[in-house]
Amino acid sequence: MHRFFLPPDRTRGDVLALSEEDAHHASRVLRVQVGEPVVVLDGAGGELACVVESAGKRDVTVRVVKRAMHPPRAAEVTLVQAIAKTKAMDGILQKSVELGAARVVPLVADRSISVPGDADDKRSKWQTIATEAAKQCGAVWLTRVDAPQSPSAWIRRGERFDLVLIGSLLDQPRHARTHFDRFVAEHGRLPRSVAVIVGPEGDFTAEEYAAFKAAGAKAISLGPLVLRCETAATYCLAVVNHELSAP
Repeated sequence: MHRFFLPPDRTRGDVLALSEEDAHHASRVLRVQVGEPVVVLDGAGGELACVVESAGKRDVTVRVVKRAMHPPRAAEVTLVQAIAKTKAMDGILQKSVELGAARVVPLVADRSISVPGDADDKRSKWQTIATEAAKQCGAVWLTRVDAPQSPSAWIRRGERFDLVLIGSLLDQPRHARTHFDRFVAEHGRLPRSVAVIVGPEGDFTAEEYAAFKAAGAKAISLGPLVLRCETAATYCLAVVNHELSAP
């Protein structure tokens, strides 16, 4: 089943026009046919079962057959990720979507090898990657990608999370479960918002790490081996998902 994306304000009618990019892909690459079933996702919990109404070279329209609205995520997970090399960063974004992250905050850390020029342009490109990943895996809630910023700028924003974790090579880290268990013991419930911070190749500097700790981040272990940043991000999101799904 082919999936396409349209923002909520473009999914209100019975007949929907795909975006120019999706229309080109649908007609030229997928070669969809009139009457073929497809799915349209709106990134805000909406999943629309449709059939192709028209399939021209430049314009493709679909008719809505059934609408389904999925509930919000039980917990919102934010990946605060130091920017990696282009290919690795693209992979991190894709895995973040597949693992259900609500948001990715790219950080320009002191040891980040790749430093973007135009922040808004880079954010737009990363958001496109996240949107394509959502269509591929069928994610009904779109992962939002922030503009790149420094660790200190993110800390100054003072965002509130139930739990903030940071992968650590510099401290005496504990398994993530320790922090989840302590949170449940204190609050009688699982956290509803979690931020997990992952450093660049070579990790954060001691100063950056100290700033995160001062802002409330709790150190977690990523195992006995030193992981590449893309592996570390995937590991952290998988572990957080596991802990959030505990009965």
